[in-house]
Amino acid sequence: MSPEQATNLRGVALALASFGVFATHDVLIKYLGGLYSPFQIVFFSVLFGFPMVTFLMMRDAKEANLRPVYPMWTALRTASVVITAGTAFYAFSVLPLAQTYAILFATPLLITLIAIPMLGERVGIHRGGAVIVGLAGVMIVLQPGATDLTLGHLAALVAAITGAFGAVIMRKIGQEERSVVLILYPMMANVVVMGAALPFVYEPMPGKDMLALAVIAGFALIATSLLIGAYRLAPAAIVAPMQYSQIIWATFYGALFFGEGLETATMIGTAVIVASGLYIVFREDRGGRSATTPVLRTRSRIGSPSVPRVASLLPRSLRGPQSSQDRHDGQE
Repeated sequence: MSPEQATNLRGVALALASFGVFATHDVLIKYLGGLYSPFQIVFFSVLFGFPMVTFLMMRDAKEANLRPVYPMWTALRTASVVITAGTAFYAFSVLPLAQTYAILFATPLLITLIAIPMLGERVGIHRGGAVIVGLAGVMIVLQPGATDLTLGHLAALVAAITGAFGAVIMRKIGQEERSVVLILYPMMANVVVMGAALPFVYEPMPGKDMLALAVIAGFALIATSLLIGAYRLAPAAIVAPMQYSQIIWATFYGALFFGEGLETATMIGTAVIVASGLYIVFREDRGGRSATTPVLRTRSRIGSPSVPRVASLLPRSLRGPQSSQDRHDGQE
């Protein structure tokens, strides 16, 4: 085995460990979601995440204020993060784990579509076909007309859409906005919005459940740190597909803790969605017709509001184009 292969293998191992921790994080969300409102769960998980994230933000020694360079885009991204957090947490609470993941796996497909108007991305017949096939996979999972679609299904779809929208905004402004702005604004917004709803939904929590909320924040930070390590060691095209390993954890945890089975439609639909997502990733990695590689540049996992974005802690050489001019040049 060559040194490069060994390094890539370590990156894969870290990525698999990261998504395993994220899956465990989601089990706790599902457990607490059966007892408490998602507003309450998000509020306290973000609150517990603040001290951990503060230490990471102290790395930013740049002398500047906290006013965003792009106020409108920052506001839109902040709103998308808040909506994604609430809807993803709710979906995990009420849907089978494997079904929730299957719908959230549509995010790369939606990123590909949203990047067309927002980044000037050109999508040819190959990636366009993959998006259509992947969205058909979502329909297979949902089985409209054959099963009752619930608020949980709608929440998962909204989380996938807003998560994709926020990811594309990050691709658009992430090189020019300070990391501390991109981290702090969504966290503060989550605290304010979820805190405003808290008086209407609050249920007293015993110590063990409060501890579970702290563990959720800790798991999110650990998983993100492992993912950062993976992207430092291996190319994005190798690390990104590891996110689909979560479906294995979801199947295992769902059966072990919640008595969930894996429906045939969910298995087939998930396979279609994953295959489409992998095709888009590898197509972008080979150059394809993608100038901005929006899917490969999306490093953080959606629905984790208490941790910083992965790209903010990566070396600049791993983040992509350095400025809006680079993005413009790539579209010529």
